[in-house]
Amino acid sequence: MIETIIQWGLIIVVAWFVMNRFMPAKGVSSITTEEVKKRTKERNVQFVDVRTPGEYKANHKKPFKNIPLAELANRSNELDREKEVMVICQSGMRSSKAAKILKKQGFNHVTNVKGGMGAWM
Repeated sequence: MIETIIQWGLIIVVAWFVMNRFMPAKGVSSITTEEVKKRTKERNVQFVDVRTPGEYKANHKKPFKNIPLAELANRSNELDREKEVMVICQSGMRSSKAAKILKKQGFNHVTNVKGGMGAWM
């Protein structure tokens, strides 16, 4: 009986961790790279690439500005909280984390680019 309760408790904790870690943050929109391409001229959107400086230098798209994920929490003051922030990385995992960071810091309009630079054609 106790073993069953412990097993179910462990399953619930692991499921919660996985969902919390990999599910998009509440209030974060997703967009495809094709949709991003149509919006790159918009002035009310801030485009942020959260990859490392080396990755950014090797391949980036205008108008994305490089703010590496490791620096985002400390550099979020470079962004306007009133404007939409579109975040991209290589595959969509780091930008999903970046979106969560920005939401926790009070940004209301955060959009994650699905598939990241790997999906850009």
